Amino acid sequence: MSAIVGILTEKCPKCGKGKVFSSKGNPLLFKMPRMNEHCPVCNHKFEKEPGYFFGSMFVSYAVTVGEMIVFFLLAHFFVKEIITMIVLIGIMSILLSTFNFRLSRMIWIYLLDGKNRQI
Repeated sequence: MSAIVGILTEKCPKCGKGKVFSSKGNPLLFKMPRMNEHCPVCNHKFEKEPGYFFGSMFVSYAVTVGEMIVFFLLAHFFVKEIITMIVLIGIMSILLSTFNFRLSRMIWIYLLDGKNRQI
């Protein structure tokens, strides 16, 4: 349960106290989230090597598809035209893009570099 809380609060996987992201980003202002290189508390290095977060793209894809399916199932009761549904799903995916970016990287960090893992 502590891993889920750590992922959602974006805390360091080793100490559980330091913030992984220095800024959250904003898709409406075209600002991407910024990661700290090291944990401000325990000095743990987040990106072990170049391309370390390549796999988080697949996690982001799965999260986005899941969100789209849930949104479609909920909106299906209110919207009957498929074009309107596609536009709404596109808007939703753009608005949630920075959240999905952060969430997928946090899931990836906790999968590969949790509290008791040694890389």
